[in-house]
Amino acid sequence: MSEPTSPRVRVVIVDDHAMFRRGVRAELEGIGHDDVEVLGEAADVDEAVAAVASLAPDVVLLDVHLPGGGGVEVMRRSPGTPARFLALSVSDAAEDVIGTIRGGARGYVTKTITGEELVSAIRRVAEGDAVFSPRLAGFVLDAFAGAIEIASVDEDLDRLTEREREVMRLIARGYAYKEVAKELFISIKTVETHMSSVLRKLQLSSRHELTRWASDRRLL
Repeated sequence: MSEPTSPRVRVVIVDDHAMFRRGVRAELEGIGHDDVEVLGEAADVDEAVAAVASLAPDVVLLDVHLPGGGGVEVMRRSPGTPARFLALSVSDAAEDVIGTIRGGARGYVTKTITGEELVSAIRRVAEGDAVFSPRLAGFVLDAFAGAIEIASVDEDLDRLTEREREVMRLIARGYAYKEVAKELFISIKTVETHMSSVLRKLQLSSRHELTRWASDRRLL
């Protein structure tokens, strides 16, 4: 007598980079786990809200920074949905993690996660668990303990666009312009333009000052 199989976890992938969506889909569909099914994909907030409503997924893999308002906006515009949201983002900054969890996500993992780890995270979120890497869980605990002043961080970051924030964090971590361009699927010239804008808006004069600024605010 065969053992009963678990119901499939139905997933929607939300990310504005088509190449990344295809990669995640291939990883989930080709990894040998029959209990995860990708129902569809979305590239921005409007598409994501429509997909959640029409496809009724169990778990939404949600990028934090999206055209049209970001991952939090997707959750805000999906009231009453039974779907659980798992953030899958290049950002591991404290304010992104905490803001996304406050917005309603059940977990937050970064894009350095392996395929096996991602499948495990999807299953756990579908079952109602909260899933974080140890470092990101520490941010959430620190926020509840009052160790991170999110309001002051938000005030500074409000000057930057979402893409400028992504460029800022990578540059502050020591990435070369070429590496940032590859990571974010943009041109080196675009990276240079965003970097100039970041330094101007934050009134900083160099990469060294930017790294110190980001480190002081626990954004690295």
